[in-house]
Amino acid sequence: MGPWSRVRVAKCQMLVTCFFILLLGLSVATMVTLTYFGAHFAVIRRASLEKNPYQAVHQWAFSAGLSLVGLLTLGAVLSAVATVKEAQGLMAGGFLCFSLAFCTQVQVVFWRLHSPTQVEDAMLDTYDLVYEQAMKGTSHVRRQELAAIQDVFLCCGKRSPFSRLGSTEADLCQGEEAAREDCLQGIRSFLRTHQQVASSLTSIGLALTVSALLLSSFLWFAIRCGCSLDRKGKYTLTPRACGRQPQEPSLLRCSQGGPAHCLHSEADAIGPRGCLGSLRWLQESDAAPLPLSCHPPAHRALQGRSRGRLSGCPERGLSD
Repeated sequence: MGPWSRVRVAKCQMLVTCFFILLLGLSVATMVTLTYFGAHFAVIRRASLEKNPYQAVHQWAFSAGLSLVGLLTLGAVLSAVATVKEAQGLMAGGFLCFSLAFCTQVQVVFWRLHSPTQVEDAMLDTYDLVYEQAMKGTSHVRRQELAAIQDVFLCCGKRSPFSRLGSTEADLCQGEEAAREDCLQGIRSFLRTHQQVASSLTSIGLALTVSALLLSSFLWFAIRCGCSLDRKGKYTLTPRACGRQPQEPSLLRCSQGGPAHCLHSEADAIGPRGCLGSLRWLQESDAAPLPLSCHPPAHRALQGRSRGRLSGCPERGLSD
């Protein structure tokens, strides 16, 4: 495969990769929006506790997701435009955005491996605090917050062997609510599904980001070395010699200007080039003509052809 074919394939792959990265950015943006404004997370975050363990984790996750969406979208747009316009600076900007997005995703993966249950523990701790304060009856607001959490997660109470509020817990879940699952299990199952989606998006994002990094670096070097596929040539106008006219084919000049025009055109083509050369040739032609034997063979042939054309007998040019 030649260099032009490799560049063509890389361009197509880059555009396809940018399209999938935009879809990935849209998916991550949807997930971040649901995480911040979703009822399951918002009801835990809005718990009016003196120290809510979930708020700090929630803010960090939202900031990381929002930054990742911005980097992925900006990198995809810059790389796509740079691929179409063959802009070296835009391609470098896209590479930088993909690099930052890759570092962000690596940080997320490291955090998930180092603290896999941090979000789950924060949500469960928040629910435990609300539940205990509501069961103790210290505040009516806590009971409303507990009821809101149970309605959102479709659960009721918690069945824990360490619970010390047995009689009050029995009065909490009655009727249809008694058939609901334990809230601790409900929160765990919801978070497990959410984390599986987040892990899938992170894995896909890492694969697409690495591919975009390799393609953007290859195309950047290709554009820098001038090996692009559809590169539009850059032309520069150089000044023409003084008094010179654009060259035309000799047959066209002869048909348009006649024999005299042919004479001057051929003399210009054979004679020296440039302003000084043209003036020197004219000065020598204005002086007294030298004998035919003193001229070079090419010049004698030119004079013979010129005389023959002016006299109307082209065949006699060399015989003179």
